[in-house]
Amino acid sequence: MFVLVEMVDTVRIPPWNFQKKLNDAITEELNKKLANKVVYKVGLCVCLYDITKLDDSYIFPGDGASHTKVDFRYVVFHPFLDEILVGKIKYCSQEGVYVTMGFFDDILIPPESLQQPAKFDETEQVWLWEYETDEGAHDLYMDQGEEIRFRVTDEVFLDTSPSGPAPATVDTPTLPGQPKPPTPEESGQKKEPPYTLIGTICEPGLGLLSWWNN
Repeated sequence: MFVLVEMVDTVRIPPWNFQKKLNDAITEELNKKLANKVVYKVGLCVCLYDITKLDDSYIFPGDGASHTKVDFRYVVFHPFLDEILVGKIKYCSQEGVYVTMGFFDDILIPPESLQQPAKFDETEQVWLWEYETDEGAHDLYMDQGEEIRFRVTDEVFLDTSPSGPAPATVDTPTLPGQPKPPTPEESGQKKEPPYTLIGTICEPGLGLLSWWNN
């Protein structure tokens, strides 16, 4: 679930942090820059593990800060494919069951990867497993907040780095009394997460922990 990733970066230390030990100042700046951020094709950065190499520090003309090239190792959340994880159900929708690890929320179990036969209850807004027994079918609900065991089947990285200025658009004047067209933010367009895990519970032993404990 967690891996150590070797990284290299040039860290800028502002003059007001010169009174701190160099390692402490660099640790603070690296965590400020990387902690809780997703690095493309790497994973969710958690915290600095250690510093393996420090080059000489330089102060450039016109900038009172020091610049130091640093080799370091960072703790990253990046589960391997087929790894079994336990999280909690955040909410359900027609798209599937969304799971949270507490520190990472972008986990989706699509409908085809649920225990089958599965059905979405529109009234309760939850998925349920129609579990067949000798006495007939029993509806096992996947309620919000329940602990769930799942297997990672895929990962999706989305490059969210800036791609440059947007092309210029010609503003057409609106007529008096006519509403102004909404911006993308105002229109409620869904923002895609930079890192998503896809899981499955369509196997024996997977799903809500309460199903198998009982």
